[in-house]
Amino acid sequence: MSNAPVIAAVDGSEHSLKALEWARAAAVRHGTELMIAHVLPDHAQLYAGRRAALHDASQPAEFADPVKDWVRALLGGGSELPEGVRYEALEGSVPEALRVIGAGALMLVMGSRGRGGFAALLLGSSSRAVASTAPCPVVVVPHAERDAGAAGSEESAGRVVLGLHAAETPDDVLSFAFAEAAVRGTTVQVVSAYAVPPAPALVIDRPFEVIPPEGLADEGDGVPAEREMLRSQTARLAPLRTRYPDVPVEQAAVPGDPAGRLVDASRSAALVVVGRHHPRRTAMSLQIGSVAHAVLHHAHGPVAIVPTLKDDV
Repeated sequence: MSNAPVIAAVDGSEHSLKALEWARAAAVRHGTELMIAHVLPDHAQLYAGRRAALHDASQPAEFADPVKDWVRALLGGGSELPEGVRYEALEGSVPEALRVIGAGALMLVMGSRGRGGFAALLLGSSSRAVASTAPCPVVVVPHAERDAGAAGSEESAGRVVLGLHAAETPDDVLSFAFAEAAVRGTTVQVVSAYAVPPAPALVIDRPFEVIPPEGLADEGDGVPAEREMLRSQTARLAPLRTRYPDVPVEQAAVPGDPAGRLVDASRSAALVVVGRHHPRRTAMSLQIGSVAHAVLHHAHGPVAIVPTLKDDV
């Protein structure tokens, strides 16, 4: 259990409705508070500023916030609620307001597009900016056209899929993935990709090969790059296996593009977890790493972008 809240960023759109439902369930699973955050539109912020500047007591103290009424109606629909639920109306730009309120949160959940997004966009600008700068893990829930689970195209295995670069992925990313799998009572599938394929004929449409740790005891039939990748995985995963002994782990080492493999895995995953990398980053860098960027834009299910928490607070 955690004292840190799960934050749902809402704006009244159908995309944020999906995010709110995902966040509600996450708060229930983790036994923590649900905070619902709405960044007020510009006209509401202008009203508040004008009223404060003019000290006009004849005007209502607050601009009417229809999103608050929308949230209240949704949460009154009978779904299980976490122990604590609160609503926060925020001012400022969406990325900055959510970045500030996200400090100390367990995670921040938002839709892939907001009310003002163009239908053709795979990812809205606010979602991209928040995922790039928030000091906490950001879960982006895709819209209906991309959600494989909603479409029912494949029975979901319910796994948490972890994209792992054994030499670079921070420990915070691994910890988040295992904690999510633990509260869900499901498996962590660890996916790593290696750049050098064994042979061109074996690269095309090669499925994941899931190998348990005991399968690495002998040389077997695996190609050297694949087996070395699996050994590196096993070494990185050892502390997490000790901390979460009841979480089953599947390891997969695949040739080719890591982002493409993770997008494929997202079709049958409950959640895909990737790290946020900021090479030479500044405090407001919008770069999150090429793999995280591609997965965030193309995944068929929810994606968690996890920063190195100690560095991004």
